[in-house]
Amino acid sequence: MAALTLLVAAASCGSSDGGKGGGKDAAAAPDHHGVEAKIPLRDGERFQFLSMERPYTPTPPTGSTDEYRCFLLDPHFTGNSWIVGSEFLPENADIVHHAILFRVQARDIEAAQKVDDESPGDGWTCFGDEGIRRDGLGSTGWIGSWAPGGTERLIDAKVGFEMAAGSRIVMQVHYNLLATEGKAPGPDRSGVRLRVMSGSADLSPLQTTLLPAPVELPCPPTETGDLCDRDRSVADLTARFGDQASRTANGLNLLCNRGPAKPGNTQQCDHKARQDAVIHGVAGHMHLLGRSIKVELNPGAAGAQTLLDVPVYNFDEQGARPTPQPVTARTGDTYRVTCSHDATLRAQLPQLKPLKPRYVVWGEGTSDEMCLGIVIWSKP
Repeated sequence: MAALTLLVAAASCGSSDGGKGGGKDAAAAPDHHGVEAKIPLRDGERFQFLSMERPYTPTPPTGSTDEYRCFLLDPHFTGNSWIVGSEFLPENADIVHHAILFRVQARDIEAAQKVDDESPGDGWTCFGDEGIRRDGLGSTGWIGSWAPGGTERLIDAKVGFEMAAGSRIVMQVHYNLLATEGKAPGPDRSGVRLRVMSGSADLSPLQTTLLPAPVELPCPPTETGDLCDRDRSVADLTARFGDQASRTANGLNLLCNRGPAKPGNTQQCDHKARQDAVIHGVAGHMHLLGRSIKVELNPGAAGAQTLLDVPVYNFDEQGARPTPQPVTARTGDTYRVTCSHDATLRAQLPQLKPLKPRYVVWGEGTSDEMCLGIVIWSKP
């Protein structure tokens, strides 16, 4: 049985408290948004609803209809807990385009609170990840995602996302105001309903392995400009995000290409597995120029498996996809991630049209790109 399964659940809005405590009958109690869970609570589970502290009215940058906003939520876990399911509940469905949930572990809480406190209004502007740590690889703590028509994400194996006492959750919401052009978008107070189990439950923690590859995307022949030069583009990246950003962009070429950058639409990288793992799901992460992404296990060898194949990438549907059956990787096995990007999309997408043409490398901004496979696994 697959470890991560999408199950049907309502995705609308309302307002009331959810049934807490274990037992299957508790599922009949509506949560804060008045949405009755379609899947009953299993033994030992309880629902916990979280939402923004106050309604938020999006204010995209001038000339844009999109805003990516992150909100820090406190589930008030006083002891260790497990998250075994989640359902995002959009309140203002006219403007909520997609959402991603991130786990914030104890070591990152201070940084999360700092960026929240220093940003005007509720939450903070973010893109691509939760916008907290600047380690060049973004977040490793995805615990759920939603796009219109999305369903509850329920974990149906003896695994879960382990949450230590005091852990937080970041809810990233992508607001798109195209449907409300010419009128006020109105506020939004979306939330999420978690399925939670006590830390004493006999579960194995889900862990993540990051599989980055370089991005070396030159300007297409139809575009010119000073940032179409790689060195100038990397210098601009450094000015925006610091020295770590350029070290990551250049370091990925040393790691994956064993040498200098190799410009092109498609890039890949091989990574050796550092320990045995039972793989339950795989995610692929790129930005707005992403076309396709693939993650393979032991490509070209006997028993090779494709863990993820997304031939038409959609930035707004980048949640983890379950493997049909758990897959075992052994120490020393090879993971390969392959990404294709398309620089001509820059002239077509509203978010990118106002930006100058550039040679695109790995980076955290809207105008930058990533190629990242994320393997979700537990110990055998």
